[in-house]
Amino acid sequence: MDGTLPSLMVSSGFLPTGSLLESLIHASKEVTSMENLPFLQFKNVSTMIRRIKLIASLFEEIQETNSPLPPSSILCLTELFSVIRRVKLLIQRCKEGGALWNLVQTEFVSNQFHAMVKEMGRALDILPLSLLKITADTREQVELLHKQAKRAELFVDPRELQRREELLQLMATNSEKNSKNKGFIDFQRVKEILSSIGLKTPFDYDEEISKLEAEAEKQAGTGGLIVVCNINNLASLVSLSKVFSEEETQKIQVDLKQRSASGRYHDHASSSQSMVFDIPDEFRCPISLDLMRDPVIVASGHTYDRNSIAQWINSGHHTCPKSGQRLIHMALIPNYALKCLIHQWCQENNIPIMKSPSSSSTLERSSSKRKLCDNAVDHISATKAAVDAVKMTAEFLVGKLATGSLDIQRQAAYELRLLAKSGMDNRRIIAEAGAIPFLVTLLGSHDPRIQENAVTALLNLSILDNNKILLMAAGAIDHIIDVLQSGKTMEARENAAAAIFSLSMVDDYKFIIGARPQAIPALVGLLEEGTTAGKRDAATALLNLAVYSANKASVVLSGAVPLLIDLLMDDKAGITDDALALLSLLLGCSEGLEEIRKSRALVPLLIDLLRFGSPKGKENSITLLLGLCKDGGEDVARRLLINPTSISSLQSLAADGSLKARRKADALLRLLNRCCSQSRNPVG
Repeated sequence: MDGTLPSLMVSSGFLPTGSLLESLIHASKEVTSMENLPFLQFKNVSTMIRRIKLIASLFEEIQETNSPLPPSSILCLTELFSVIRRVKLLIQRCKEGGALWNLVQTEFVSNQFHAMVKEMGRALDILPLSLLKITADTREQVELLHKQAKRAELFVDPRELQRREELLQLMATNSEKNSKNKGFIDFQRVKEILSSIGLKTPFDYDEEISKLEAEAEKQAGTGGLIVVCNINNLASLVSLSKVFSEEETQKIQVDLKQRSASGRYHDHASSSQSMVFDIPDEFRCPISLDLMRDPVIVASGHTYDRNSIAQWINSGHHTCPKSGQRLIHMALIPNYALKCLIHQWCQENNIPIMKSPSSSSTLERSSSKRKLCDNAVDHISATKAAVDAVKMTAEFLVGKLATGSLDIQRQAAYELRLLAKSGMDNRRIIAEAGAIPFLVTLLGSHDPRIQENAVTALLNLSILDNNKILLMAAGAIDHIIDVLQSGKTMEARENAAAAIFSLSMVDDYKFIIGARPQAIPALVGLLEEGTTAGKRDAATALLNLAVYSANKASVVLSGAVPLLIDLLMDDKAGITDDALALLSLLLGCSEGLEEIRKSRALVPLLIDLLRFGSPKGKENSITLLLGLCKDGGEDVARRLLINPTSISSLQSLAADGSLKARRKADALLRLLNRCCSQSRNPVG
């Protein structure tokens, strides 16, 4: 076999030499002429641009000589063209993507740059410099670049790692529920971190929030609920940072000085973020960090001082400052329980009850309210007050679902959908309020928006494991499948697919869902007709269901295999790994193996994915190739042997791939060796 490989190194699929060189020079100029390099990954980006600048002189000199090229040099140039194109895309993602999300993923992005440097080195391994008519200076440059690429080590900027760790700690502070320092953030440090990655102005903040929201939408529906939650937390942190600008900090400092001068506080405070008294954290307003005089609850369930949150809303904001969640209404509900606790605490600590700037009235000291405080002080907390507010809201909305007009039902379903979007407590409370049966009934509504809101609310509720049981007990699955198959809007169908994915996380439900005759065909239909997000939802739901062996044949018979192979060639779909994983599962049943073998386009795609796929994609590509080569797959083995890149890709994975990839690559290489030996020494 070794003796036959050199003659197979030139593929008929390569561009003509002239076009290839023109493409290389053009692609190199696009990368080297990039301006305004990103703050993050600066060293990796600038080093990569310098390398491409060096190699570009080789392309230009080869073009000027206009002489025939050896086959191995054409292969090298083709590989380099692929690397340069992907470098361009990676740098653009670093420049145009969310800076905070890139910071969180700094190791992942650094690994991508390192992988591309290594690919450049492997491509230069087969460049016959001695056979090329180039100057000694250019040859020396390329040799130096080759050595550098082979020796290059992964570089992760330690400053970015430090910023990321600080950022994660700040995010934890922002979302902490039980910590003593709940909700208190060093916003000056947040500002410094944001400034260090290029976010300095309110416009930068708004743009970053938009990018994070777009990234969250991109990640949604893939099963990465934790990822989406983290992205939303980042957006919340940026939103909060915008509020606590330097101007706001100065206002608080001035306010503190005025109060200190008037004798209302003892002068112990040295910072605008700390009060002189040891005020319980739950008594502080998350915006002003001051003792709340008139605590109110907003639609998200968080409590603020009335004056602070009113200023926030009046300035045009429609989100909760603490959670970043969009407020479904602007009503400010008095938090009487917390107000009473604050009153009690002030009296016990001999602190005068202060007047609110927005009102001339002081906290009432009537005997009836004092009695209420005495009864409540040991049992009621701010957290419980917030939970009670959500409970009251949920019960109110469920009542509207049950008895309201179409317009009211539509609005109630929408508000429950948003309320269930964040917080496990919210999902539990909504279910306990009896929302699930009413929402299931509304899945059959002829009103597109009611149906869409109902199925999305059920999807959000299903994230809580106990709610999965309640959904199945309410007969939701048949109604969800109906929406998946013939929903009034595409969004309703796609969210129905996501709900099926969520429910199928429970092993017993994989069988129940798969046994419904329309479930799998409807998911396959969405795989063909859905938007990018819908295709991902359908693919992940099918992947979950196909784990159960009895469902594999149904997936194949529903026509999934050709659609999945088409999706491997669709860059916009963005579900390559899910499609490969599902095809690998389907290979485990006879119907799946037979259907997969019918495709002539699959093997070349898998060979490309061995080089360019993600680590998971490479593993599944080898699994598919190994399965296709076994038990009468000599034709696939021959196609692998004559392809100029398949053997080298497999050898590379056998040496450097993941544990699973190395094991399977070794097995496939042994199988190909046996096939090669048999073809050289036919029996008889």
